[in-house]
Amino acid sequence: MCQFRSLVSKGDRAKTRELTDTKRRFKILIVEDSAAFREMLKEVLHDRFPSIDICEAIDGEEALKQFETLHPDLIFMDIRLPGENGLQVTLRIKSLYPKMTVVILTSYDCEEYREAAIRFGGDYYLKKA
Repeated sequence: MCQFRSLVSKGDRAKTRELTDTKRRFKILIVEDSAAFREMLKEVLHDRFPSIDICEAIDGEEALKQFETLHPDLIFMDIRLPGENGLQVTLRIKSLYPKMTVVILTSYDCEEYREAAIRFGGDYYLKKA
């Protein structure tokens, strides 16, 4: 069974401190069709990292447009989106920008989703609940 790296390793904390010290603002794209979850995640991130820029998209098409405009440093991608699903969108982004960090979000913590997230290029897998 493949496992994803922890989202909050010591190295990640050090990188986070570096990001808040740089002049260029760290940019995050949240791709999620649930307005309530998007807002909650946005609030949590802003509380922890007040100087980051956060952009939002509700589906795959909008995510690709926002990606090209924003050039984010990190993407939170829901698996289940209207239209093209989050795994397909992740694969498209990673084929062009393989070093882009994508956190796959899901309400369903099942082995099939984890394996699919790995196959489609997800760097992390995070259960919403």
